[in-house]
Amino acid sequence: MANPFVHVELNSTDVEKSKAFYRQLFDWKLEDVPMGNMTYTTIGVGNGTGGGMTKQMMPGAPSAWLSYVQVDDIRAATGKARSLGAHVIQDVTEVSDMGWLSIITDPTGAVLGMWQAKPRS
Repeated sequence: MANPFVHVELNSTDVEKSKAFYRQLFDWKLEDVPMGNMTYTTIGVGNGTGGGMTKQMMPGAPSAWLSYVQVDDIRAATGKARSLGAHVIQDVTEVSDMGWLSIITDPTGAVLGMWQAKPRS
């Protein structure tokens, strides 16, 4: 499948409350990972697409789930989205040694993340 969904992320206004809720609701493995001045909680689901939880970074925004689609060239995909009328919320950003992301709003207002993983040896 071209451009599959590869990651889902909860941007939460209260990460601890979210973790408590989802631990009880689903059989997910939640693991806190320090990332500089923040902590990112990975979501292990076994089979299927995993994800993570982080603090909502947009002031005043509610908690929301964000899906990421895999792309081969993050810069080209972000530029193409912009040329097709998307608003780029988060331009191409490197995520430590894992890859790059960008976040767009499509012309209807839907938010979507794009992800390019770094090559693994």
